[in-house]
Amino acid sequence: MQHAHDQHDPDLSSPPATGGHSPGRDLLALVERPLGRRTLLRAGAFATAAAGIAWAVPAAAAGSRTAAPAPAGLAVPRAARAAAVSEAQGAFPASWTVRPFALSDVSLGQSVFTRAQQQMIALAKAYPVDRLLVVFRRNAGLSVNGASAPGGWEELGPAPDEQRWGPAEYVRGQNTRGAGGLLRGHYGGHYLSMLAMAYATTGDEAILAKVDEFVTGLEQCRAALAATGKYSHPGFLAAYGEWQFSALEAYAPYGEIWAPWYTCHKILAGLIDAYRYTGNPLALQLAEGLGRWTYARLSACSAEQLERMWGIYIGGEAGGMNDSLVDLYTLSTAADRANFLAASRLFDLRSLVTACAENRDTLNGKHANMHIPTFVGYAKLGSWTGDATYTTATRNFFGMIVPGRMYAHGGTGEGEMWGPADTVAGDIGPRNAESCAAYNMLKVARTLFFEQQDAAYMDYYERTVLNHILGGKRDQSSTTSPQNLYMYPVGPGARKEYGNGNIGTCCGGTGLESPVKYQDSIWFHAADESALWVNLYVASELRWTARGMRIVQEGGYPNDEDVTIRIAQGSGALDLRLRVPGWATSFVVKVNGTTVASTADGTATPGTYLSIDRTWATGDEVALTIALPLRAEPTVDRADIQSLQRGPVVLSALSSSTKYLQLSLYDRMGLDGSLSRDVRADEYGYVTIGGQQFEPAFSGQDVAYHMYVQRSEKKIAFAGVDSGAANPTRTDGTSFLDDVWAGAPFADRQAFLERVQTTSGAWVAERLMSARDRQKVLVAAARAPFGRPAVAR
Repeated sequence: MQHAHDQHDPDLSSPPATGGHSPGRDLLALVERPLGRRTLLRAGAFATAAAGIAWAVPAAAAGSRTAAPAPAGLAVPRAARAAAVSEAQGAFPASWTVRPFALSDVSLGQSVFTRAQQQMIALAKAYPVDRLLVVFRRNAGLSVNGASAPGGWEELGPAPDEQRWGPAEYVRGQNTRGAGGLLRGHYGGHYLSMLAMAYATTGDEAILAKVDEFVTGLEQCRAALAATGKYSHPGFLAAYGEWQFSALEAYAPYGEIWAPWYTCHKILAGLIDAYRYTGNPLALQLAEGLGRWTYARLSACSAEQLERMWGIYIGGEAGGMNDSLVDLYTLSTAADRANFLAASRLFDLRSLVTACAENRDTLNGKHANMHIPTFVGYAKLGSWTGDATYTTATRNFFGMIVPGRMYAHGGTGEGEMWGPADTVAGDIGPRNAESCAAYNMLKVARTLFFEQQDAAYMDYYERTVLNHILGGKRDQSSTTSPQNLYMYPVGPGARKEYGNGNIGTCCGGTGLESPVKYQDSIWFHAADESALWVNLYVASELRWTARGMRIVQEGGYPNDEDVTIRIAQGSGALDLRLRVPGWATSFVVKVNGTTVASTADGTATPGTYLSIDRTWATGDEVALTIALPLRAEPTVDRADIQSLQRGPVVLSALSSSTKYLQLSLYDRMGLDGSLSRDVRADEYGYVTIGGQQFEPAFSGQDVAYHMYVQRSEKKIAFAGVDSGAANPTRTDGTSFLDDVWAGAPFADRQAFLERVQTTSGAWVAERLMSARDRQKVLVAAARAPFGRPAVAR
C-alpha cells in the first residue's frame, strides 16, 4: 500500500535502492540519485556513521577489551547538525490534521512545572555516561572503565557473563539464576531519551556531548557483539545475550526471562530520540540495525506463536516496540524501511485489538502497563496503514480507562493490574496507579488527538500530567536519582512510593523523561499551519518558524485564574483555538481588552475548543479568566467516595489516618455549585476547608494524604445555617440535599429558594419529609448568607 507523506518531504517516499545496512552502500545509493534537502542531510549523516562503523568494528574484531575513544568523524558541523534536527522530526500521516511542534520550538516559562524540569536537567548534566554503559560494556566484553551500574533493575545480576548466550546456545530452562538483572539496558535507554530531550529543551552543548558519547559507546558494544559471530544479526544490541528472545519464542515464563522486548524498546526509543532531537546520525544507523534484527527475528514466527508470546504475563511485555518501529519507518530513508512498518504489526495482540475494536471490555485482570504502550503504536498504525480496526480499537480502549478505571489524578490500576469496568472506589487498594501507566496513557490521548480533536483527550492530559506526572516527581534535587515515584496510591493515609527515587525501575525510567518534555503538548498546529491549538495553560514561549511568529503565554495558572497569550512577534490570519476545560463554570476571553466570548452568554462551551479566527498583529493580547471552582467529584461506582478538585488540580487531605475522612460539604456550597464557605487557598495551591488542610497533588511532597474523602451529609444546612432537620434519603441512595444541589448553578438567590421550595414539597408529598421539617428547611434557606467570595485568598 502506498503511504501518504508530507509534501515538504519528497525524498521520504522514494528511498535509496539498498537492502543492507552498510553505511558505505547506503551512501553510494544516496549519491546515485537526485538529491533533495533531506537526502543531502542524510548523505552527510551516513558519511559520519560510516566513519564510526569502520573505526569500531576492527577494534572489536581484534578482541579489544577496552572501549576506544570516540571517532573524530562523529563531530558533525553545528549548522548541519541543526538542520538535521529539523529534518529528523519525521513525516506525519495525512490523517493527522493537527500536529505537534518540535520540542525545541517551545520553552517553559515560570510555572508549577519549572522546578521539576530544572531538577531533571541538573541530573542530566551531572550523571556520568560511563555508568549507563556498564551493563552494555560488560555484556560485550569491553572495559567498564571502573564505573558501576546504576543499580535497582539496571544491575548486572547474578550471572552477567554466563548470560551472553546466543539464540542457538540456549535451551529452555537453562537459566536457573532467576530474573534478577535480566531487564538491564532498559534504564539506559530511558536515560538516552532523557538526555536527547534535555538537549532539545536547553540547547546545552555539554548535554549534546553526552548524547554523542552514549551513542558512540553503544556502537562499540554492538560492534563487539557482532564480532563474536554468535548472534543472529549484526544489528543486535542489548546488555545480555540474544537467548531471552529465543526463550520467549519457546514460551518461557517471567522468572526464567524478564521482558526482553520491553528492554529492546527502551534502547530503540532512546536511539530514535537521539536522532530526532540531536541529529546524531549514528543513532539512526543503530536504530535501523535494531529494526532489521527485529523484523528478521519476528517475521520467522507464526501468527499463532506471536499471539501466544504477547499474551505471556510480563515475559511477553513489549513496551512500545510497535510505536517506535512506526517512528523508525517515518524517519528512515533506507530502501527496506517498509519492513519497519511490517515489523510493527508483528507485535499485534490480535485478540485484544479485536475485542477493543468491537468495544468488548476484556481488560479485567490484565497488567495495565503491559498493554497501554501498545495502543500508542496501534493508533499510529491505524493512521499510517488506513486500517480502521487499529484506530477504533484505540479510541474504545481509551474509553474503557477514562473515566471508568481512572482515579482522580489520572492514574489507573491496582497492584499494576486492571479491575472490573466502571470500578474506581471498589479498586482502591494499597498500591494504586503505577507511574508508567499514566505516562503511557498520556501518549495514547495525545496520539488520538492528532486525528480527532476531541477536547476530552486534552482534559485528560491536563489532569494527568499536572497531578500524577508532576506530582510523581519529588520536589528534591539529586545528581544520582530521578526522584520519581513508582506507585501514586490513592487510599486513605497513603504515601507516594518514592523510596530511593526509583533508580533503575521502569517508573524511574519514565520519570527521567517526563520533566524534560513537559512542553510537548501545550501548543499544536494545524497541518496547513492555519490554526494554533492551545491545549494547556502553562507559561511558555512558542517559536513558530513556519509562520514567523513568537507567541508567549503567561500567568500563574493553575493557582491563579488569569492567563495572557501575547503575539510577541509576527502577524497574519490565524485561527486561535482555546481549550475550554470540561469543568469550567466561568471562562471569559478578551482580545485587546474587548470581551469576545464567555461561558455566561454561551459563546464558550465547556469541553470544547473556542475558535478566535482573525488577523493578528505583533502586540495583540488574549486575556483569559478561568474560574477555579472548588468542587467534589464522586467515583463512578460509589457516590459517597469523592475527590476534591480546584479547577484542574486534585486536592489531597493531609492526614495519616487509614480510614476515610468524613466530610460534610453541602453547607459550604455557593449558588454556583462550588464549595466556598470557610474555604481558603494560598498562592502555592494549598487549600484549607474549615480546619482541614489539602495539598495540590502536583506538590511533589512526601507526606501522608487522602486523595478521596467520604461524604457524610447527615443534616440539612445551607451556607453554615443549620435547619435542625435530618437529611432524608431515598432507597436509591439519593438524599434531599443531592436533589436540591442537582439544580446548581443557580442564576440568583431567588432561583435557589424556588428550588428548595419545590424539592421540599416533593419530598413531603412522598412522605420522606415532615411538614414541620420542611418549614425548618425553608427558614434556613432564607437565612443562608450567600453572596460571599467563592474562595478567600
